[in-house]
Amino acid sequence: MNVLLAVRMYVSKMIQDSGPGMKVLLMDRETIGIVSVAYAQSEILQKEVYLFEQIDKSGNGPIMKHLKCVVFLRPSQENVQLLASELKSPRYGVYYIYFSGIISKASIKVLAESDEQEVVREIQEFYADFFAVGPHLFSLNLEKPIHGMEWNPNCLQRSAQGVLSVLLSLKKNPIIRYQNFSSLARRLAENIRDTILKESSLFHFHRGESIPLLLILDRRYDPITPLLNQWTYQAMVHELLSIKNNRVSLVGVPGAPKDMSEVLLSAEQDEFYANNMYLNFGDIGQTIKSLMDEFQTKAKSHQKVESIADMKAFVENYPQFKKMSGAVTKHVTLVGELSRLVTQHNLLEVSEAEQELACQEEHTQSLTKIRKLLVTDQIRDLDAARLIFLYAIRYHKHPSKDIVGLVDLLRRRGTPVRLIDCVEGILRYASSGETAGSSILTTKDVTKITEKIFKGLKGVENVFTQHSPVLKEILDNMVKGRLTEEAFPTVSGGESTPGRIQDVVIFIVGGVTHEESLAVHQFCRVNTGIRIALGGTLIHNSQSFISDVEAAVKSLPAGNAKYPHNSVPSGTGRHSKLT
Repeated sequence: MNVLLAVRMYVSKMIQDSGPGMKVLLMDRETIGIVSVAYAQSEILQKEVYLFEQIDKSGNGPIMKHLKCVVFLRPSQENVQLLASELKSPRYGVYYIYFSGIISKASIKVLAESDEQEVVREIQEFYADFFAVGPHLFSLNLEKPIHGMEWNPNCLQRSAQGVLSVLLSLKKNPIIRYQNFSSLARRLAENIRDTILKESSLFHFHRGESIPLLLILDRRYDPITPLLNQWTYQAMVHELLSIKNNRVSLVGVPGAPKDMSEVLLSAEQDEFYANNMYLNFGDIGQTIKSLMDEFQTKAKSHQKVESIADMKAFVENYPQFKKMSGAVTKHVTLVGELSRLVTQHNLLEVSEAEQELACQEEHTQSLTKIRKLLVTDQIRDLDAARLIFLYAIRYHKHPSKDIVGLVDLLRRRGTPVRLIDCVEGILRYASSGETAGSSILTTKDVTKITEKIFKGLKGVENVFTQHSPVLKEILDNMVKGRLTEEAFPTVSGGESTPGRIQDVVIFIVGGVTHEESLAVHQFCRVNTGIRIALGGTLIHNSQSFISDVEAAVKSLPAGNAKYPHNSVPSGTGRHSKLT
């Protein structure tokens, strides 16, 4: 159930099957991202791939008949037409063609008719139609897939193709269940089921005692998790700096080396990151210090080059030393910037207020704390708005609620109109998922507030990490056989759920978070017999989630909101970007 390994094996096999010799890798915009997440460019170069091309930009390239062309494309009509044009006037000696998903017979016919010079040696389907961010985490990189609480048709098709590709790559023919309150989850489940029935020959995998499960959820079942500040290394980098296809931009980061405008954060390529991505930020200070101590020790040994033997040892160890030097610089820069942002934007105090909103029943205390923070210049408009989003979701039915007063405070701070208007949008989005059958805040009283002393990071005092995503509760119920057919029906025409759960693919319509990925990681460590692959339309931080919500509730009739439409005053004037 390792989605990253599945993609890496596909990429290795397509390059290997083309045989020895110099190669070019011809891809489209999406498959370039799919490959780059799974493989570093240096690794690909070691496999005799010396040129990378994007098919929609390669039309006028030079003719190089001495190169083999390995083609890896999504099976879209546009790509088929571009490839057909390439084959009519081939620039390379031979072509090995691989599609990331199911390709139609009509498309194969188009390519066959275009191959007049008979340069195509192979056409295959290699099911790597998703971004494998980690061994158990995948994304489809779909922004704003829902409009007016209905699927964008292209995004529905792409989501079905992506999930089917995950199932085929893992060789699973699952029972399909979905969240009953969500027509979005049901439509995706039915779309996937229809394709499995139509392409039944592809899904003839051997089933053991345990039949795999595909569980399709809707982001509205837990709108709280994507709105919270994060305090584990990976999640924190994504929230404050944003990770895109395992890459982080450092442009504009004070003190960042000039040659480090973008850094790779991949557990496959970076041992320090692999060992520390789930660590609490407070512990990262200590591990960074240990990394630097180890590096300084090696640096001193490299300075002693007094004999031929020393020179030989230096040459042999230099590549590893250089790699370690880059890792130290990268992580010191990242942790330093995270620490700076935490202090500059008072994120510890903001996070404390968020955690109280998410996990405690203290309306008066929370309201007082939010009012105090909203008049503080130090906190960002984004953080001020998120506090009100959380308050509105939590207390919109409370008799003493003051959403209108808080929105007025937002306006007085000069918060961008877009964020002010989004208070109502977030509430309408969350309210539309309240029929899920359980409270959207099921994390209440799960744990008491825990305080973590941050050692080794100057200016950082404590952090609250009591929140636990609703997904954790769903996982616990799943393993105990408590996911009821009423709340999580099996898609019509499918088989009933087996007694024993072992292999599970979970897909969240509307996006997944790194906090939920951590919950799956921890769950599988405790429940060693269960393997889970978790994915979503996008991997969210708070800003991408807010953008998705804006699109989702746009064009909804006013009557869809459970909270009275005129109770949350809208802003006026031009919409502004998030700040």
